[in-house]
Amino acid sequence: MFKVRLADWVPDRVGGEQTLAELAGLALGREAGRVLAASVAGKLYDLGRTVGALPQAEEVAFLTFEDPEGRQVYWHSSAHIMAQAVQRLFPGTKLAIGPAIEEGFYYDFGSPHAFTPADLEAVQAEMERIIASDLPFERREVSPEEARQAFLEREEPYKLELLADLPADEPVSLYRQGEFVDLCRGPHVPSTGKIGTVRLLSVAGAYWRGSETREMLQRIYGISFPESGAMEAYLRRLEEAKRRDHRRLGPQLEIFSLHEEGPGFPFFHWKGMILRQELEDHWRREHRRRGYLEIRTPILLSRELWEQSGHWDHYRENMYFTRIEDRDFCIKPMNCPGAILVYRSRQHSYRELPLRLAELGLVHRHEKSGVLHGLLRVRSFTQDDAHIFLLPSQIKQEILGLLDLIDAFYRHFGFDYFVELSTRPPDAMGSPEVWEEATRALKEALEAKGLGFRVNEGEGAFYGPKIDFHLRDCLGRTWQCGTIQLDFLLPEKFDLTYIGEDGQKHRPAMIHRVVFGSLERFIGILIEHYGGAFPLWLAPVQVKVLPIADRHREWAQKVADRLAEAGARVELDDRNEKIGYKIREAQLEKVPYMLVVGDREAAAGTVSVRHREGGDRGSAALEDFVERFLAEARSGRGDA
Repeated sequence: MFKVRLADWVPDRVGGEQTLAELAGLALGREAGRVLAASVAGKLYDLGRTVGALPQAEEVAFLTFEDPEGRQVYWHSSAHIMAQAVQRLFPGTKLAIGPAIEEGFYYDFGSPHAFTPADLEAVQAEMERIIASDLPFERREVSPEEARQAFLEREEPYKLELLADLPADEPVSLYRQGEFVDLCRGPHVPSTGKIGTVRLLSVAGAYWRGSETREMLQRIYGISFPESGAMEAYLRRLEEAKRRDHRRLGPQLEIFSLHEEGPGFPFFHWKGMILRQELEDHWRREHRRRGYLEIRTPILLSRELWEQSGHWDHYRENMYFTRIEDRDFCIKPMNCPGAILVYRSRQHSYRELPLRLAELGLVHRHEKSGVLHGLLRVRSFTQDDAHIFLLPSQIKQEILGLLDLIDAFYRHFGFDYFVELSTRPPDAMGSPEVWEEATRALKEALEAKGLGFRVNEGEGAFYGPKIDFHLRDCLGRTWQCGTIQLDFLLPEKFDLTYIGEDGQKHRPAMIHRVVFGSLERFIGILIEHYGGAFPLWLAPVQVKVLPIADRHREWAQKVADRLAEAGARVELDDRNEKIGYKIREAQLEKVPYMLVVGDREAAAGTVSVRHREGGDRGSAALEDFVERFLAEARSGRGDA
């Protein structure tokens, strides 16, 4: 990001009618060629805007592709180019929306023609021609009526609907490149020639405005970069991501499966249950060390409870319901009201606080079928919740402890992460003053810990602000998992109290937090992060014993029995198959260790050790291998 102090250029060398592009040229010289857009007083602008039309500000930040906002402008402009190419090749196609996304862009189209892979190749070639034409992106502010007339003439029903929903006081802007016109807030790059290399990736269905009651559109996804090298690296990473896709590896490795008889409700197989149990055991060990008490609350609770908590008003569309003996019940989408009832079951003293109640609680949320995605987006999942009841004076120290706990968990699995602080949403309960107090407490804890964070305005829970943790996996992708939410409102709604030093009743504060987020989602992330090759302590099958011939089966069985006695998860493959076949199959199953047993090993009481990555590790006495195996497994679990 290039920052230019306006006082150094205005009014001495830059007049009010000069554009941001001209200012960039004067201030940055040759570097100005990399600039895509500008940021002034926190708002983004096209480079064609005049300096005199800018808000009062001390400086202009010029954005390049290296800046997150610059990439968003670049990809949004690429979406417009794709839409222009589609309408050139398929006249009559209707435009819906075409935003930039985290990586790349998409555009939704209404068309009777079903787009094929061959169509995507043709659209991509047309995009390249539009880029070569270097058409300027021209912005024009118009009246709502003028915009409505323009899209009536173009027979664009989706644009007319979007236009009708705009606030009356919001300016309407149209963007044109060549013959193509779109309704858009912008900004965009100066011209189509700014886009380097493009690739269209896929086409999928998408309901208009995300509603299953509306028509199905076709969504084309794409990516673009200034340089071909970046595109090649991205496509390699995309191929690697496909290879690691948990929706393919999970069933292949017998971890889980998904079935139409229960859409969004995963089925865990025996190997998946081992993964879950190991994660739960690790979770319980770490929480006991830190003074948590584990509870379990019912899945089904009365409607009145959810009305009292506020979920009925704020979350009802995501909940499942049933009726028992003429009374309404809800299947819990959250664990917090149950934990509150546990706390409220007796009076507490200030000496007991903080009281940390932890729960591996099964919750259900109604997700639309179009957003379900393997284990990463499901309708039923287990949250590793904790609800901490504490004195207001204990908040900062407790959050510091939670930051340590979450950091220890993620480092254990080899994840880096970044942090967001999410603030008061539009549908928030409680006064702005309460929200400000809670937000300040979270911010002070983050600053005391020296953790950099990004503010995510308006994305807090309806009952309190939160800290969100985004994991970064081995491919650089990010996943939102852990969260810490500070809540002064539910203790008020449920009239929670403790007896203070003065013998009087006082109101506790409450912290909601998860570390994994959900076991299902975390397992999906782990499958992709490790590519199914789990570390020894997590691997569902840790060792396979492979006899070369039938006569070696007796010693192979003894080896397997000794390992099982030591606590290893071991399988004996005594099928009448060649040893090379058995080894290859064990490697495909991502088993960490293979112990080959033949004449020499049976005679000497040894095993020939192979590792799934390191290959042949040589011969070892059985007890020596068992000792090394146990040490590695303990170290991986964090017990060493």
